[in-house]
Amino acid sequence: MKVEPPRIVDAEMLDAVLGRLDLRAALSTMFAALADGAAVQPPQTLSLFPQGGGDVITYLGVLAPQRVFGAKLSPYIPGPSGAIVTAWTMLMSMDTGRPLLVCDAARLTTERTAATTALAAEHLAAADAGILTVVGAGPVGLAHLRHAASIRPWREVRLVSRSGRGRDAAPRTIGDGTPVTFHTDADAAAQGADVVMLCTSAAAPVIDIARLPARCLVTSVSTNAPRAHEIDPQLLGAMDVYCDYRQTTPGVAGEMVLATESGVWSADRLIGDLPELVSGRAALPSRERSAFFRSVGLGLEDIAAAAAVLAVMSN
Repeated sequence: MKVEPPRIVDAEMLDAVLGRLDLRAALSTMFAALADGAAVQPPQTLSLFPQGGGDVITYLGVLAPQRVFGAKLSPYIPGPSGAIVTAWTMLMSMDTGRPLLVCDAARLTTERTAATTALAAEHLAAADAGILTVVGAGPVGLAHLRHAASIRPWREVRLVSRSGRGRDAAPRTIGDGTPVTFHTDADAAAQGADVVMLCTSAAAPVIDIARLPARCLVTSVSTNAPRAHEIDPQLLGAMDVYCDYRQTTPGVAGEMVLATESGVWSADRLIGDLPELVSGRAALPSRERSAFFRSVGLGLEDIAAAAAVLAVMSN
């Protein structure tokens, strides 16, 4: 019997199919499976190269409804001209044990990160939320802008680049024509917003969350840099806190680690995570104080995204 080789999907091939993917739906299905015990999410692992030669983060996941499992490998390789950072996902069959797909996951990681935030905001933002602020006008921020366009009928959208870069690449409108206004002051742009999406690589707070309205939802992706955070950890105890996965995120997310060490917050105060939200098992924000959603990225998000790519390319 002829054995089909795995599909090899490079960045150019991925760009050609991204517009056909419904990543938010794929992630919602995956988180529901995780809630029901039909998916497995191990902790991510960091492996150091010898003699300071770099490292690699491994993101694993098993997704039984799609009969797939796999891993994303994201190495950091320092060099004289700057570090090389890549990401590749291998998707494998739970039935044959053979590889199905090997995909350049750099762009896909950006898209699944933004889709995860949008899925959380779909559940957590006030039903009548009308003002969206996205802080960060790089690829991650612009991806958040795209994925957030359809979760609410926005009447005002603000995009923040503190350096002023990114204006040329930013869209002028989103959704049904809502204008996008460009800002350089993150605090000013966050005032009065119903949803604030933080999409920076900052290792220190980028907005003063104490000044936000009680009904506001703040989301953060930050980076994997040690203890990186985009809000003041000392204020975490004054918010309704959610995350992508309660089993792993509190031990990795910088502001959660810092808030736990200082005694102002602990993981048992999490109101819910995405598996609980999509399955209707988590309470929604009180609206009596601001809400916070933190994502650190899961292997299962990469597996679900890669499975969505394979499904589109197979049709």
